[in-house]
Amino acid sequence: QVQLADSGGGSVQAGATLRLSCAAPGRTFSSYAAGWFRQAPGKGRGFVAAITRSVGTTIYADSVKGRFTITKNNAKSTVYLQMNNLKPEDTAVYYCAAGGYASRSEREYDYWGQGTQVTVSS
Repeated sequence: QVQLADSGGGSVQAGATLRLSCAAPGRTFSSYAAGWFRQAPGKGRGFVAAITRSVGTTIYADSVKGRFTITKNNAKSTVYLQMNNLKPEDTAVYYCAAGGYASRSEREYDYWGQGTQVTVSS
């Protein structure tokens, strides 16, 4: 069992920047791919970004491409989601996840963080 601790959410104005962090024990992200998903009020959970285990190739949802960046620090076993130029439609609970493949599908991820709230006001 891998426990993920995501943090860094908050309430900001449109155009602001936030960085989310996802910490895991040991060298988790050397062994697992990582992803970020989000769930807005009244909606299902959707893909945001993912990064592969080894090479660090990244994929993004079209809605965040060019504004969000996923990175990881294997030595710190932490994955980050840098979010720039935030928009009200980015308001959601953000979840990090770890799994075998960097995928847009939730089903590829075995472990999940507890979620961190991001609220963007106009």
